[in-house]
Amino acid sequence: MTLSTREREQFLAEPHIGALSVVEQPDRAPLTVPIWYHYTPGGELWVRTGPESRKARAILAAGRFSLMVQRTEPTVRYVSVEGPVTGTDPDSPERSREMAARYLPQDKVAGFVEYDRTRLGEHVVIRMRPEHWVSAGLGAF
Repeated sequence: MTLSTREREQFLAEPHIGALSVVEQPDRAPLTVPIWYHYTPGGELWVRTGPESRKARAILAAGRFSLMVQRTEPTVRYVSVEGPVTGTDPDSPERSREMAARYLPQDKVAGFVEYDRTRLGEHVVIRMRPEHWVSAGLGAF
């Protein structure tokens, strides 16, 4: 069953690991990689990645990307969005902290932010406006 607008936006706002896909080369299937993301219902979706990473280069060249999230418990549910890049922003420790707080226990956030800052290198924030949605849910949850 297709999810309502409210259901699909709320599900996407939950902290699932996303599968980001972007066309990288015209003669190949899309590059698809797992990624942390952030979304607020009705707003833009954003991801953080290295500015020279394969996915950043592909996203900026294509000008759009898709992201799919799913769960299997307590029922099967998924949401897939696709849309244009609306901008890029310099990353910051606050963005790193905001993203880490979505996915990690509170007592692990500061350690991750420090690791991110000292070991993972520079990041950029890439924003996307969800334009096309595909969703389904099997069950009442």
